[in-house]
Amino acid sequence: MKEQKCSADASYAACLYYSANALARLMGKMADDAFATASLSASYAVLMMTVTAEPGICPRDISQHMQLSPSTVTRLIEKMEHRGLLLRKSTGKFTEVYPTEAGFEMVPVIQQAWQVLQSRYEALLGVQEARKLVAKMTAAVAKLEP
Repeated sequence: MKEQKCSADASYAACLYYSANALARLMGKMADDAFATASLSASYAVLMMTVTAEPGICPRDISQHMQLSPSTVTRLIEKMEHRGLLLRKSTGKFTEVYPTEAGFEMVPVIQQAWQVLQSRYEALLGVQEARKLVAKMTAAVAKLEP
């Protein structure tokens, strides 16, 4: 059996890079639809849940949790700060991020959107298949991380 590689003459569906990106685009669209009720994208929702779960968290820890670059996290925080949902406090050379009262009030709306998103992909994939896929993807990320 010939091994398929990521190339123009092979089925793109056999390429992890292509399949992972295709899945990310589809899930991104599904997530954006679910989080529209909260007037947030999925990235902002994850940021809000991270900060409300651990008020005073530093941007570096947010960056590690969300697996995003520090500059991307800074831009996300700035936009949420501008919307009045987060605030930054400097203590010496450290910056801490806190949810505002309005930020805390968003939590139930965000949690509901997460439930909607999960219900949608579980309905399409099946509950067990969705859980297996998440577990396999999480394991793959752990193995591939530098």
